[in-house]
Amino acid sequence: MESRDTVQKPFWTIIFAVFFGNFMATLSTTSINVALPVFMDDFHSTLDIVQWMMSGFMLATGVIAPIIGFMGDKLSYKRLYIYALAGFTLTSLLCSFAWSMKSLIAFRILQGLFSGIIMPTTMTIIYQVIPKEKQASAISFWSVSAMLAPAFGPTIGGWLTETYGWQTLFLMNIPIGIIAIIVTQRFIPYYRLGKGLSLDFIGFFAVILGTSSLLTSFSQSHSWGWTSWKTITLMLVGILILFYFILRSLKAKEPLLNLRLFKTSRFTYSLILNCTITISLYAGTFLIPIYLQKIQQESSLHTGLVMLPGTLAMALVSMLVGKLYNKVGPFRLILSGAVLMAVSTWALSRLNLTTGTTIIVIWIAIRYIGIAMSNMPVTNAGMTAIPAQLSGQASALMNWIRQGTAALSVSIFSTVLASRTLSHLGEFAANDKQAESSALSLSIHDVFIIGTVLVVIAIPLTFLIRKKNAADEVTVSSKQSVSVSKERGR
Repeated sequence: MESRDTVQKPFWTIIFAVFFGNFMATLSTTSINVALPVFMDDFHSTLDIVQWMMSGFMLATGVIAPIIGFMGDKLSYKRLYIYALAGFTLTSLLCSFAWSMKSLIAFRILQGLFSGIIMPTTMTIIYQVIPKEKQASAISFWSVSAMLAPAFGPTIGGWLTETYGWQTLFLMNIPIGIIAIIVTQRFIPYYRLGKGLSLDFIGFFAVILGTSSLLTSFSQSHSWGWTSWKTITLMLVGILILFYFILRSLKAKEPLLNLRLFKTSRFTYSLILNCTITISLYAGTFLIPIYLQKIQQESSLHTGLVMLPGTLAMALVSMLVGKLYNKVGPFRLILSGAVLMAVSTWALSRLNLTTGTTIIVIWIAIRYIGIAMSNMPVTNAGMTAIPAQLSGQASALMNWIRQGTAALSVSIFSTVLASRTLSHLGEFAANDKQAESSALSLSIHDVFIIGTVLVVIAIPLTFLIRKKNAADEVTVSSKQSVSVSKERGR
């Protein structure tokens, strides 16, 4: 470790600095979701093509995660964060100049690479710089920064899309990105805890090929067919490459991803629950806009307004959860949130062509409250089981699996939605607009039911993290200070 002055920045200045980056990265995803039908119309593309704007973006965020520990060690997490903010801002500008769906997807994938650096980097900064007794509160505010974007993203995105066009969805990131760079340079301390990690290039390319193969096989299975040689070949290639990567990582002294962290059972159970919450979150943000705009023929602005109360409630509950965490612990919060998610997701599977707006708003709000009650406790329960010096590797591993799960879930949802729509369409005698809407509505029911089953299956895991396993815990002094220095002219 480099010798540095032991001067720590105040708690609130660090939170202020990480807030803008997380907000911008999440805003770009949630504001885009509400405009998916607009992109389908403007670029004359089908849903299985347009969904790559989401799944490709999330795949990129997961692909870059394995080398974040290496880059953070070489550059320092402060510099890495600044470079990621600058790259995200620049690629936002490129997205606004996209001339076709293919070019837009390419720019979004590039944007996803920088977004994938931002969230785990800011999480690592919190666990390495902020004292242990304040980390639960810090992660709570970190979560709020990601929750506020879904609160305002759909509404802002709907209004901008209808008033000024979809290009403004990307242009709005530019001033936010510039502000984020300035406050990060000013308030995040410069420090390094790394031990000189080396980059496993073979492992890195294995992650890219394996994850990409799996995602492509799932997303194209509808058009190729689940039993086609293309789908089966890509799926097997992806599984075999990732299996090779796992074996390589377990044998390496300095693996690309520290899979040995899975020996900490509390971290493992928390990560599984985290993936379940992620699937549930993206199922809603993916399906609700399609339901409102394609079935009920509402505008993108109306869609944003319908989702606004729930996402605002999610942000407010996240702040309350941060205060409750140290008093009641993670178990009660996670269990209550999971139950609310299961009930509300099942209720959303009952939507039909004439469901009233008030009913939709209420169940979305309940669902988002459940997500807020679970999200921070699950993350903090897993990360606090890992020592501070390994928190960078832990956040990289968590982000890789979580974002990969999100990307695969969106691909699977879009494939199931398309295939079930065709299946239900065959149940109607006539093939008109009414029949198409009814078939799409029934297929949305099917996907929400799948989401409900996944949440219910995950609920028993909350009991496994109820008590800390003494073998899992690593003693880390709550008074531990991270060596920092004021960066001069950096």
